[in-house]
Amino acid sequence: MEKIASFTVNHLKLQPGVYVSRKDKFKDVVLTTFDIRMTRPNFEPVMNTAEVHTIEHLGATFLRNHKVYGSKTVYFGPMGCRTGFYLILEGDYKSADVVDLLKEMYKFIGDFEGDVPGAAAKDCGNYLDMNLSMAKYLANKFLKEVLTNITDKNLNYPD
Repeated sequence: MEKIASFTVNHLKLQPGVYVSRKDKFKDVVLTTFDIRMTRPNFEPVMNTAEVHTIEHLGATFLRNHKVYGSKTVYFGPMGCRTGFYLILEGDYKSADVVDLLKEMYKFIGDFEGDVPGAAAKDCGNYLDMNLSMAKYLANKFLKEVLTNITDKNLNYPD
């Protein structure tokens, strides 16, 4: 079998950032998949499931309620390796096109107070596995260290 595209990225050179992972065309619709890499693979500790789960709930809620991108959001969820998230949007985008959206989203997560949306037994299959304080910490860290002054090396996959 052929390697899938995401396994051809050199994860030893990959830095935290926002990357276009792939573009798929269905009839007249382009879906852009973004690799939102919050930690450096194989160099930094991965995120724990509780904070990943919390970021997923808050990020998905934010994106699906966004005035511009709500109707274009197809999916937001974690990578199995726990180093980041995938975001799939309807439309043909470059990485730089979504930086402002992600700044908004990570600020929303970093500032969030109250009950995590969907963190109830009737709404979620593992509602007890949440950690809002760590999710806020990681969101603020990613916003400050990566998104605020993002550069081309954090927007384009390494060679």
